[in-house]
Amino acid sequence: MTRMKHCLLLLMGMMGFIFARSQSAVSIRLVNQYEGSVGAFTLSNGDKQAAYETRKDGLAEIQIDTTVEYTLTAANHDTARFVYSRLPVGNKALVLNKQFTWKDLLNPMFYISYGGLWLLLIIVFAETGLFAGFFLPGDSLLFVAGIYSTNLAHEFLKLLGLGGLQNEWIDLLLLVGLVTLAGVLGNTLGFWFGRKIGPAMFKWKDNFFFKKKYLDEAHVFYEKHGGGAIVFARFLPIVRTFAPIIAGIVGMEKKKFAFFNIVGCVAWVFSMIFAGHFLQKWVKTQFGFDLRDHLELIVIGIVLVTTAPVIWKLVTARSSKQ
Repeated sequence: MTRMKHCLLLLMGMMGFIFARSQSAVSIRLVNQYEGSVGAFTLSNGDKQAAYETRKDGLAEIQIDTTVEYTLTAANHDTARFVYSRLPVGNKALVLNKQFTWKDLLNPMFYISYGGLWLLLIIVFAETGLFAGFFLPGDSLLFVAGIYSTNLAHEFLKLLGLGGLQNEWIDLLLLVGLVTLAGVLGNTLGFWFGRKIGPAMFKWKDNFFFKKKYLDEAHVFYEKHGGGAIVFARFLPIVRTFAPIIAGIVGMEKKKFAFFNIVGCVAWVFSMIFAGHFLQKWVKTQFGFDLRDHLELIVIGIVLVTTAPVIWKLVTARSSKQ
């Protein structure tokens, strides 16, 4: 009986040793489809489960059997199953699909991930030419597009049968050209719409929402500063949506508008896309981290920088009236 007990203890010890040997401490990168870090997650295999958390770059150290299938769950993400040894060699990364929320509409990566180049062009067109486009993330979207310029430009090159063409400058200039064209057309549509409804608006009677004196003031302003207004409006969220429409309403000269429309759009698109592309390269070379791992902070920073002048103007104008 004693001998049998010793054998059982020895067998259990050997099984424990084998189980311990089968477990390995490995690294895995967990990101969602927007390349954002997943955060806290749980790994389970049968009755056993363990909780972990990723760092800001999405990396996590886990203890698993690399040949066994595990189930991975994370809040607000779809469940995933994987075998570590079957993940791509040299890139042990797993993409979890984040469940949609309305906040995703303010995330530039939402549009890059689901629509690529074509949705980018539609958004730039809509934001600068349609009333409904004022809430879209124009500045941050162009900045992020600069980071992914190669991927986006190749969507168009593949359409032309030139998918194998690899050149950084061609990708950048092609992307700038396409986005600029979308922006110019969007502003032109807004201007045309304003020209159509403008004459009728000058005949409207004053009410709670409409004051004719504001149209007269806008007309004087565009006569004096119209060109500069069209250029600088490109860099201001919400303002760039309505600036071409108001220019059309107050009857700004067509040739003058067309010239400053092109100048403003080229300056806006060029600066945003080139800033995203080259700042990403410089930061990665100088400091060793990838801007794509910090896109949320970048978007917040761009929004603050671009909206600060508008907020400051509103605050100072209100103070002066008081």
